[in-house]
Amino acid sequence: MSESLKTGMDLPCVSDGVGDRVRSDSTSSTASQGSKGRLLLRQRLSQLLTCVEDLSSDDEANEEVSRTLAEAFQLCGNISPRETLRLHMVTWNVATAEPPDDVTSLLYLDTQPTTDLYVIGLQEVNAAPLKFLSDLLLEDSWSHHFMNTLAPREYIKVSSVRMQGLLLLVFSKKIHVPFIRDIQTTYTRTGLFGYWGNKGGVSVRFSLYGHMMCFVNCHLAAHMDYALQRVDEFEYILETQDFDLVNTPSVRDHKVVFWFGDLNFRIADHGMHFLRSSINSGRFNLLWERDQLLTMRKKEPFLQEFEEGPLKFKPTYKFDLNSDTYDTSGKKRKPAWTDRILWRIKPKNTPAAEDKEEGWASTSTHHSDDGQDEYPIKVLQDTYTCDPSYGVSDHKPVIGIFDLEMRKQSDCPLVCVCPEGHWSADQEAVVSYTVLEDFLSSTWDWIGLYKVGFKTASDYATYIWVKDQLPEVNEVLKVCFNKKAVPALSGDYVLGYFSYNMQSIVGLSNNFQIIESKRAVRDGLVPQDVNGMNK
Repeated sequence: MSESLKTGMDLPCVSDGVGDRVRSDSTSSTASQGSKGRLLLRQRLSQLLTCVEDLSSDDEANEEVSRTLAEAFQLCGNISPRETLRLHMVTWNVATAEPPDDVTSLLYLDTQPTTDLYVIGLQEVNAAPLKFLSDLLLEDSWSHHFMNTLAPREYIKVSSVRMQGLLLLVFSKKIHVPFIRDIQTTYTRTGLFGYWGNKGGVSVRFSLYGHMMCFVNCHLAAHMDYALQRVDEFEYILETQDFDLVNTPSVRDHKVVFWFGDLNFRIADHGMHFLRSSINSGRFNLLWERDQLLTMRKKEPFLQEFEEGPLKFKPTYKFDLNSDTYDTSGKKRKPAWTDRILWRIKPKNTPAAEDKEEGWASTSTHHSDDGQDEYPIKVLQDTYTCDPSYGVSDHKPVIGIFDLEMRKQSDCPLVCVCPEGHWSADQEAVVSYTVLEDFLSSTWDWIGLYKVGFKTASDYATYIWVKDQLPEVNEVLKVCFNKKAVPALSGDYVLGYFSYNMQSIVGLSNNFQIIESKRAVRDGLVPQDVNGMNK
């Protein structure tokens, strides 16, 4: 099943009359688990102060003090410690090429520590009309290649969005999937005065353990003389993209924004000889002063909100194909750092403008402080480089690796989902599910049965709608898969509860085994065992 252009997930395929299913949504408190905890803690401490003021020799008062203290300390203990998630980002203008055979080194798959999230932004994916239409139906070759590479390592594609040649993919380790919520995507065209999508930006936003994140993959106007147009397009995308969420209606409202892609800024004024001499000698700092993006950041207040690590790698454009040699064609394009990764931390209400030497961030560590000091997030850039080993395009891919240090606002999935008893295609299979925390549930939610190593939420073996009744918190409900829908062969599977309103899996079961069925033997799917001999 293909994904739509602007949503992270379509409804499951509908059959057997369930197309008439009526959607109903529950009401949900807007208070987060963290804010509820803070309120309870204040109440307990207020009670404690009242008890202390009224303290007497009365044993009952002493018991009340002890009980209130115990509850307050328990709530304090429930405040989660800081944890670090590793984010691996890639931006690559692939120049309509097909993916290389191996992307292991691009994704640092054989290095430690392991990655928690992959965010991959591609530009100039082949968008010829017939190719683009087939990709919408079947997904493009780049998405397939990354999914086939990451799925065996239990990374799941949680969202994607495409606008012609722009493609943005988000993968997560399975353990984090139930805590990536409220996924929304959007796009902005800037080509041909906003009517054509060969240039522009695509975005994915979501809540990660309660922290609002937004990723914007851009392809801005090309050529040396269009620096001001690039700045205008950058600002236009930033200002016009919006989301259907009260707390984060725009890109700037998110706690952390990553802005990346082929931004197309060039190195101005320097001649070709000086450029190549500086690059070959590794004296990249000699080129920073004329880098158009760094120059514009000194002039444009909105660009000063974004940070970038120092450019200590070779310019990533323009190369001869399958080569480390810069352009030798008749055009002889000047080398440039066209491919960039920036980030922005939501500032305080009145951010102070600070001069930064050479336009770089004064430190690679930044943290949010938007009135939620109990749940700050820090961004530390560990790596900012390119991988010159890939030659399928005239651009080299750029890699940014970040440590996201955060205190999780929630470490409990919204729904607990479990298989009941033994599963085989010889009988109905029972699933129990329990809503553990109040959220906007819907009768359009569904539970998918996935083979271990599944690639995306739509990669289910089968699915079943949740009950028509909206559940209460901690209420145990059960649904049954028809035995004809259960896989006949044995294998390891997992159940996932998909929230229609959040467009994400909000609960996963432990892995479990489906037993080989008698039907599999009867239908000749496996050899029949007779007296210890396969027949």
